[in-house]
Amino acid sequence: MGVKRIQEELTKDYADMIREIRIDHVNEIYVEAGLDHFKELCVQLNQSMGMALVAMFGCDYRMEKGYYTVNCTFADRSVGVLVTVILEVNPDKPEYPSITDRVHAAALYEREIKDMFGLEPVGHPDAKPLLLHGNWPEGNHPLRKDFETNVRLPFADREIPFKKVGGEGVFEIPVGPVHAGIIEPGHFRFSVAGEPIINLEAQLGYVHKGLEKLAEGATIEKGLFIAERISGDETFANSLAYCLAVEKLAGVIVPKKAKYNRVVFAELERLTAHLGDLAGICLDVAYGFGCFQFRMMRGWAYLIAEELCGSRFLRGVNRPGGVRKDFIEGKEKSILPQLRKIDRELTDTWKILRGNSMFADRVENTGAVKLETIRDLNGVGPAGRAAGAGNDVRKNFPYCVYAELHFNVPVYADGDVNARMKVKLKEAHESISLMIRAFETAHGDSVLEPLGDLVPYRSAYGMTESPRGENIHYLVAGEGNRIFRYKVRTPSFCNWPIVCHAVQGNIVPDFPLINKSFNLSYAGNDL
Repeated sequence: MGVKRIQEELTKDYADMIREIRIDHVNEIYVEAGLDHFKELCVQLNQSMGMALVAMFGCDYRMEKGYYTVNCTFADRSVGVLVTVILEVNPDKPEYPSITDRVHAAALYEREIKDMFGLEPVGHPDAKPLLLHGNWPEGNHPLRKDFETNVRLPFADREIPFKKVGGEGVFEIPVGPVHAGIIEPGHFRFSVAGEPIINLEAQLGYVHKGLEKLAEGATIEKGLFIAERISGDETFANSLAYCLAVEKLAGVIVPKKAKYNRVVFAELERLTAHLGDLAGICLDVAYGFGCFQFRMMRGWAYLIAEELCGSRFLRGVNRPGGVRKDFIEGKEKSILPQLRKIDRELTDTWKILRGNSMFADRVENTGAVKLETIRDLNGVGPAGRAAGAGNDVRKNFPYCVYAELHFNVPVYADGDVNARMKVKLKEAHESISLMIRAFETAHGDSVLEPLGDLVPYRSAYGMTESPRGENIHYLVAGEGNRIFRYKVRTPSFCNWPIVCHAVQGNIVPDFPLINKSFNLSYAGNDL
């Protein structure tokens, strides 16, 4: 068993670095490290044991235990195991050694921890604010337990520095944060020499909602309400990840029929998201036929959502312990022909698109990302799979009934807009196939198992494969079945830095196309 092997390897090779090690929820290993060995242990997990850093966050236990913690979560995707390294941080000296110079994916996490908890990552190459902008007064850290949420803070006027690229003929193009249309706000600072892009730096956080703070002290039921509102087009993936974490903490076995329901809705959300992305890419290259075809099919998918649950956002479906009701029972005669119709239309549309040489010229070799970059920064989802990283939570950390339903994970090596399109197209076909098989093989009567009491201060992870990729929710139970800490790491948080790499060497007019091929969520990043 993978978890036992990893535990034995850790205790054998790194015993002098570890204070305590324990296994929880079958595949979660928690390792407590001292200040002197924290960084080296993280580096060994990442580089010697080949585990990716998939999350990093802080917790405030000052009232309960007298310290903060910095938690670094690594994933061994080959065996489906999470290893969390926990460092206790003294409130009188709120700092810890940065691991960014050795584990590059930690860069944004450490800046976020500094913003939210005031813990300084000593040695970070550029620990400037990530989510708290220049109008936020220094010394106010929202995720500290003693932060007062009902007090209006004074307006500050701090300058947030951007990277300067020098040289003859180099100039900057600022874009945003306000954009045309209904797109959410984000600021992009381009450094260019003529048309080619030398560097892109993104500043997000303009739609930060304070959801993790809102969850503190909330009931488990309200936590679900918050999870469903993280990002509108990933409602189901987020609510499911939250429910999976709650169900681990409660020790609940979800009924089989509920798991089939969840697969149907998870894949329906993936299908609608990918069809929207494909339409957006066609729109950005002025290929009206392709755009309207994919939009038409997306409309058909929304009609399926309307028939199944009455909500195109798929809200109100999940419940901790299962689903609200059996949404798929008796619907196969109506739904399956609609799914097959979308599948046929998708195949026919792609045949026409791939035969258009002008379209191919715009998407091939545009916005290419190297596999090395994906691995260094933990690029996830279609963006990672388009560059050769075949990771998928449904395979690496199986949930619901995915282990029982055969499906393929498409992987390409080019890493460009065309590869990301092909991944999403094939995943759309796979989603349709998964939904059809879920309808045909679903069995059971019960769809909801009641929750019991949650053990205070016990933690658990919920993981799903959202349309954008690996989605991780970390939950710590509080007293009276309330939430002590809720940490969300959506795939957009990992993939926004990948976009900045993807545009380098491309021309400025291709940025909208490259950006759309990722189609990341501002709201999902700005929690």
